[in-house]
Amino acid sequence: MKNTALSNVHISLGAKMVPFAGYNMPVQYAGINAEHETVRKAVGVFDVSHMGEFILKGDNALALIQRVTSNDASKLYDGKVQYSCLPNEDGGIVDDLLVYRIDEKTYMLVVNASNIEKDWNWIAKYNTDGVDMKDISDRTSLLAVQGPKAADALQSLTDIDLASMEYYTFKKGTFAGVDNVIVSATGYTGAGGFEIYFDNANAEQIWDAIFKAGEPFGIKPIGLGARDTLRLEMGFCLYGNDIDDKTSPLEAGLGWVTKFSKEFTNSEALQQQKQAGVQQKLVGFEMIDRGIPRHDYPIVDAEGNTIGRVTSGTQSPSLQKAIGLGYVKNEFAKEGSEIFISIRDTKVKAKVVKPPFYK
Repeated sequence: MKNTALSNVHISLGAKMVPFAGYNMPVQYAGINAEHETVRKAVGVFDVSHMGEFILKGDNALALIQRVTSNDASKLYDGKVQYSCLPNEDGGIVDDLLVYRIDEKTYMLVVNASNIEKDWNWIAKYNTDGVDMKDISDRTSLLAVQGPKAADALQSLTDIDLASMEYYTFKKGTFAGVDNVIVSATGYTGAGGFEIYFDNANAEQIWDAIFKAGEPFGIKPIGLGARDTLRLEMGFCLYGNDIDDKTSPLEAGLGWVTKFSKEFTNSEALQQQKQAGVQQKLVGFEMIDRGIPRHDYPIVDAEGNTIGRVTSGTQSPSLQKAIGLGYVKNEFAKEGSEIFISIRDTKVKAKVVKPPFYK
């Protein structure tokens, strides 16, 4: 099992460590609910250094990205980030990812930890025009500093004007005395904040500086448990749960990052699917009766016929109610539709709602 550059720091802070995507990762420190609230109301720090980063460089870097991703990367400018996905050849998704345009010929792709090797091989397969590809995952650390007080907590560490940064943009500069740090106005919580990329060698220096600067703002370390409840309250997809090799981006509600203004892997088949209409859709739902939906629980109709399955579910700390995401047959996907989650062979009532759950 791999460690991040900060694993020993987490252990010293008393984190509960678990194996995740081949890494030894902190799942919680003080408890998921308390950590969740810290991010919603103040500021918290996640070590997400297990994520993968690839640099694509050269005259044909954009053409390769256009070929393998569903979104239109030609719309990017220097310092802009784009959410996208890598479609496979069978109508499913290899991974979802972020595309960073560093300059006209240089891009950084940020991929999910469990898919680093798979994604690398997939992109390399299409690299027929000599794009220089570098996998910098093992030497790159990534901290997500999230919450409404994130900009205030971090501003003393950099001359980048954090408050004025637009969502899904990034800047490169000096941060906590370290040069060549990428500060990105992105995150997976819906609470605002930044993701900070830097070399492993500087990890402890940057971690310590962030916690010192953030102390007056109530900054706390946050584990992966709260990361999951926070992203689910926003209705953000998690690869391996809500999207995978068999789910279409159109079924998953990712039509907004599937641009048919260009050709990409399997674009023709996906365009046909769009015209014909999908058979199932990923929907949000909240429980009306008592019960917590879990991954792979069947979703049934009033007569008990299976109409889909739960992909993610939890008790929402912010809303104090159980919520979930799942695929259902088209006729049950309308907002307000009554559905039932089969929990230990008992039908538990829920209704379809439009994410985000937390507004």
